[in-house]
Amino acid sequence: MSLRSLVLIPCACTAAWAGLVTVHVVDRTDVLDGKSFGSRGAYERIVARAWFAVDPALAQNQAIADIARAPRNERGLVEFSADVFVLKPRDPTRGNGTALFEVSNRGGKGLLRQFNYATGGALDPGTPEDFGDGFLMERGYTLVWLGWQFDVPDRQEMLKLYAPVVKGVTGLVHSDFMASTPVPSFAVSSRDHKPYPALGPDSPAHTLTVRRFTDGDREAIPRNRWRFSDPATVTVAGGIRAGHVYEVIYESTDPAVAGLGAAAIRDFFSFLKYGGGDAVALLGDQRRFIRRAIAYGVSQSGRYLRQFLYDGFNADEKNRKVFDGIWPHVAGAARGSFNHRFAQPSRSGPYNLTDIFPFRDLTDRDPVTGWEDGLLARTARAGVVPKIFHTNSSNEYWGRSASLMHTTIDGASDAAPAPEARIYQFASTQHGAGSWPPRRGGTSLYEVNPNDYRPLMRALLDAMNDWIANGKEPPPSRHPGTDRLAPLETLRFPAIPGLQRPVHVRRAMRLDYGPEWKTTGVLSKLPPEKKGEPYPVRLPVMDADGNEVAGIRLPVVTVPLGTTFGWNMLDPKLARLEEMLGLEGTWIPFARTRKQREAAKDPRPSIEERYAGRKDYLDRVRAAAAELVKDRLMLEADLARVVAEAERRWDDLTGAPRQSGL
Repeated sequence: MSLRSLVLIPCACTAAWAGLVTVHVVDRTDVLDGKSFGSRGAYERIVARAWFAVDPALAQNQAIADIARAPRNERGLVEFSADVFVLKPRDPTRGNGTALFEVSNRGGKGLLRQFNYATGGALDPGTPEDFGDGFLMERGYTLVWLGWQFDVPDRQEMLKLYAPVVKGVTGLVHSDFMASTPVPSFAVSSRDHKPYPALGPDSPAHTLTVRRFTDGDREAIPRNRWRFSDPATVTVAGGIRAGHVYEVIYESTDPAVAGLGAAAIRDFFSFLKYGGGDAVALLGDQRRFIRRAIAYGVSQSGRYLRQFLYDGFNADEKNRKVFDGIWPHVAGAARGSFNHRFAQPSRSGPYNLTDIFPFRDLTDRDPVTGWEDGLLARTARAGVVPKIFHTNSSNEYWGRSASLMHTTIDGASDAAPAPEARIYQFASTQHGAGSWPPRRGGTSLYEVNPNDYRPLMRALLDAMNDWIANGKEPPPSRHPGTDRLAPLETLRFPAIPGLQRPVHVRRAMRLDYGPEWKTTGVLSKLPPEKKGEPYPVRLPVMDADGNEVAGIRLPVVTVPLGTTFGWNMLDPKLARLEEMLGLEGTWIPFARTRKQREAAKDPRPSIEERYAGRKDYLDRVRAAAAELVKDRLMLEADLARVVAEAERRWDDLTGAPRQSGL
């Protein structure tokens, strides 16, 4: 059933609704033709657009870069709008009272794939595959997405922020690019996002450099060897070398007021929780049925939530708490290019305000720069600190300085998170959840890590909601302490024949973007100037097989059939790269028999040397999974799935016939 209409939620432009003016509902349909999700009943899908107007003079809006320069309406307010997508119980009385908000990653939606084991990844979920096993629906969550990013591609059903621009303002823009194969040119945009066009092809402010590592030294490319072939494309004479980082700094104009995305999120969820005015409610009478809100973000959008907290946006315009829980996932110790002049939210390189101090929840002092700050400093002063889960894969320890979240600045001692926070590391995992059978990435040297950590995510969501709703403490933090961390130089790798391992790790750097970037968001030094030595990086210690010894260890790690690294390497047939490649991990299986192991000169014991047989292996998997259930890190309902995946691994690696019931 589809109800296409234009439903208006009117409001005077006052602080009563904390900036939300109007919501236009453009489509409302039943999910899966009215399918019932257990006791929660049927769900409905709502597609809408929310309109906002904020007062640039309010203290709560001062954190928005360039808000004072943004165009204003006749009432002196800054106007903007955002796409909205909602999946909710058709009967709101059957919901669980919690709105679960996913900060959209580059305009998309990933909640259902992460928590429902969905196999689809649709921007507009509408098939049974898109909804997986219905986990979130059967628990009664109201799922919400809201556009916060102004530069996503113009593709149907991608969520966008429609932000004003500051006309006539010029400044510098940063863009970098690494090719896995030689190419003649590169686009200044990130991942097909809308770029800032170069202001004239011959500006003396335009520069191009190349470097060997992501944080390495730059080599200038003479101006007569490259050009802007159009306002958004750089062409280099002789082409671009694979495995090298090219960085162009160029002039552009008319920057978007990117920080309004955080205001949109803040004001929309303030409305959902607290209502206001004579509102016609969007989700039923949400003031009765939406009592809590959790914000979840993965990777880019997890870094965005760390910035959201840092900038103090969890206090609405009446200083009320917006989100009761915030969950940055696989964000490491990073933030990003989200709230400054000429922001580029899709970028994640080391010179894009990504791996920058402060790293921890609580206040630290950088002994080199003297800067004192903490991720939660502003939020704590406002008295609106939410419950927080920081979850990371192994990959973030290699590429996002995750150890700095729970060590001192020098990396020498452990440092606790805020009392309201927990830190969990998923041992021997890659950035995104793996799957079986493993695959080889398009440019990676090794097969991709198959360790699927989604069972942990489902259990932790239950724990987060229980913590907020009922005050039940979640499982304690679980991550490697300093006794289970080591610098790359002393990290012991297994002696796997032919193993190519990283010899250079990405490090957070002390960077100076100019005198105004901390106060006004204007980056006048691009590329930024390095100040002193990089921050120390500590990496998870491994056992003799190469699997990590700390963190939350799934049966793939505790009852192994191979080695699972959090990193992968670029295929040397394409180019030689001595640091990890991107976000994928590595899978190197054990030999099946002792004879095969000895022939390969592999020091890792073979499968037949480790286990008495299939039943022995699966019994150990069940026991390891049961321990995670006992620790509230896995749901009992997910045991069968974990064991079934272990059966597949065993059968595929040993050539055993398919069996069941063992």
